[in-house]
Amino acid sequence: MRDLRHLGLWYATLPHPIEPRAPIERDARADVAIVGAGYTGLWTAYYLTRLEPGIRVAIVEAEFAGFGASGRNGGWCLGSMAGLDSLAADPAHREGALRLQRALFDAVDEVGRVCAREAIECHYAKGGWISVASVAAQRERLRADLAGWHAQGLTEEDARWLEPAECAARVRTPRNLGGLFFAHCAALHPARLARGLALAVERRGVVIHERSPALAIEGRSVVTRRARLRADTVVRATEGFSGSLRGEARRLVPMHSMMVATEPLSEDVWKEIGLERREAFSDARRIVVYGQRTADGRLAFGSRGRYLFGSAVPERFADDSRDYARVERILASFFPTLRGCRIEHRWSGPVAVPRGWRPSVGLDRATGLAWAGGYVGEGVAASNLAGRTLAELILGRESERTSLPLVGAPFPLWEPEPLRWLGVQGVLRLGQWLDASELAGRRPSRLAGAVFRRFVRA
Repeated sequence: MRDLRHLGLWYATLPHPIEPRAPIERDARADVAIVGAGYTGLWTAYYLTRLEPGIRVAIVEAEFAGFGASGRNGGWCLGSMAGLDSLAADPAHREGALRLQRALFDAVDEVGRVCAREAIECHYAKGGWISVASVAAQRERLRADLAGWHAQGLTEEDARWLEPAECAARVRTPRNLGGLFFAHCAALHPARLARGLALAVERRGVVIHERSPALAIEGRSVVTRRARLRADTVVRATEGFSGSLRGEARRLVPMHSMMVATEPLSEDVWKEIGLERREAFSDARRIVVYGQRTADGRLAFGSRGRYLFGSAVPERFADDSRDYARVERILASFFPTLRGCRIEHRWSGPVAVPRGWRPSVGLDRATGLAWAGGYVGEGVAASNLAGRTLAELILGRESERTSLPLVGAPFPLWEPEPLRWLGVQGVLRLGQWLDASELAGRRPSRLAGAVFRRFVRA
């Protein structure tokens, strides 16, 4: 197995080395075939085998379980989802949006329950999430978001406003005009969760074929380099790597998130920072940033990066990339005390972004094709809900989940290149300009803000 240290902190701190499972060598058959051994594929397999013990489930994975965003993300198990706010704003979908929101809250707890049941030690700590208002414009936006959530039926137990003193008691940043506290969020070690889930589904009889890149999904079968896996239902759970499948290059855009992690910090440094309950933290900028205090006393921090022409997905970016430098500057602006601390890890991972900017779960019974994903970087909890829902759809089990607005049509296709690159780059640049203007104390035009919202909440 090749050296995996470039994949970041989470792989560097796994308790055991990764030994690859055997690839698929000959044609085989299963009841359900899953392409991709990330969170979506593993959760789907887990709930299929819990709902119907004895069902034959096989997974093909190009690398190893958890290789993609599932093992490289920021470790936020967040009870929210991209596109949920626009769904809730539509009176025709408001009731469904609230049910979906509550289902996501439960998914955060369900991840914790499964980890306890399956003895997955992923450092799960439900400390909530704090979004700090660094400037007045962010405070206004956060207060408006909170008012909207309460109008939709959320309570103070779900989300509440922290005045500056209370906010500073939890997380101490130089610019603090208060913050929004969201209770339904847990910090965890994402690679430990992915690797633990893989072992859990194997104990339940699921076969995982690693080092088995899928070339295409044809009819009710998965075509790999060496064999064909046939099944009544085939699940596409490939997220940011969907472009590797024949005919799927425009299905989901891989947008790269960039992360860094410090050396273990002293207790004196942590006293200056806070986060005693391992709260996740961010501020309200449009180009999302996110951080957590890890169980071993580091600070892991990331930000959305860039999109590469043709949906390219490199395994790594150079350590001296300007993207990492930008992340480190933002981190130092949150916590100036870290300027003398060493950054020990830098890594990236592809986030899957659908054209409609909203996840989807679905099953076409006529073709046997099922899908789930498109989480736009908020997939740790959402993938649990998606996998649980997809398992119920495949088995024909009606539940409170199968009628959620998460269940929908296949993702619409993105535009061909170069239009795709131009469009995504334009939205990213606009978001960066809006953020820079606000942080500098300027008021960007409302029209520019509306244009940005239109594209990311389509």
